Amino acid sequence: MLSRAATTRRVLAGIGLTLLLVAGAAPPATAALRADPGAGCPPDQPDCSVWDDEPGNPGDPGGGGDDGGGGDDGGGGGSGVCQWNGRTIPCYDEDLGWFNSGDGCYYKLTEGPEPPPEGEQWYLQTCNGGDLGAQDMVTLADPPAGFGAPPNPEELARRALASIKLLPAPLGVAPRKRVGPGLVGLPVWMWSEKKSAYFGPIQARATDRDVTVEITAKVTEIVWDMGNGDKVSCPDEGTEYKPTGDRAGSTSPDCGYDKGYQKADTYRVTATTHWTVTWRGGGQSGEILVTRNSGTVPIQINELQVVTR
Repeated sequence: MLSRAATTRRVLAGIGLTLLLVAGAAPPATAALRADPGAGCPPDQPDCSVWDDEPGNPGDPGGGGDDGGGGDDGGGGGSGVCQWNGRTIPCYDEDLGWFNSGDGCYYKLTEGPEPPPEGEQWYLQTCNGGDLGAQDMVTLADPPAGFGAPPNPEELARRALASIKLLPAPLGVAPRKRVGPGLVGLPVWMWSEKKSAYFGPIQARATDRDVTVEITAKVTEIVWDMGNGDKVSCPDEGTEYKPTGDRAGSTSPDCGYDKGYQKADTYRVTATTHWTVTWRGGGQSGEILVTRNSGTVPIQINELQVVTR
């Protein structure tokens, strides 16, 4: 038979869980607030929107991928990017033609003032990385290096990726520090707003001449850092806690820190969304991996106090 102290402890623990989760239940109807003007935003994101839990730092773009760019570092070709004198330039320009990294000049087939020598062709030559004002008409027996190379499908995929925004997911948790502290050993719920900008799928395409590449970006995992060294992996945005739901006072069905914190302290929860960008076109296919880091939500955890008589 349980002692009166043990029975009292179990009853209070159950009551504490219910009150704790009810107190930290749902975010306000207006899901996000604008962060301080001085906050650092991800690239191409003018407004840093975070949940109302003492917002902390808005997310940053994270690592594990990029949003486009890349390309060749030299030898022209493709429709990617080339380098000349420390600056990035397109490997192909509609007006200038194809870039040759060997001499820093663009070449474009053209009509000359007279027929070219036998076996040669006229080219408009624009040197110094394409800076206008230094153009000449030249004849060549063979096309310059990289001239007429087909579009690079992966470069087109990255161009399409650069045209969309993959935003860091805002965080929702219960308990919430701004409402009240949680208790040691009780479960924590984690979730985010279900929105394509945060989880996808997002589609885009890019075309160069006769090659079109289509991409689909979708979150395949969100990893929560609980601030104490523990991490929780969730397959999607999770389930928002509702005090009147079937699992009120219990664990999250799909995204929760079930064992709870084992020590009283203040913890800072963050999350990283892992995007997989699949692309297909030009007879090729592939994947580009991208991550986005969320803002920070503080959680205050207190010891469970049991009073016996």
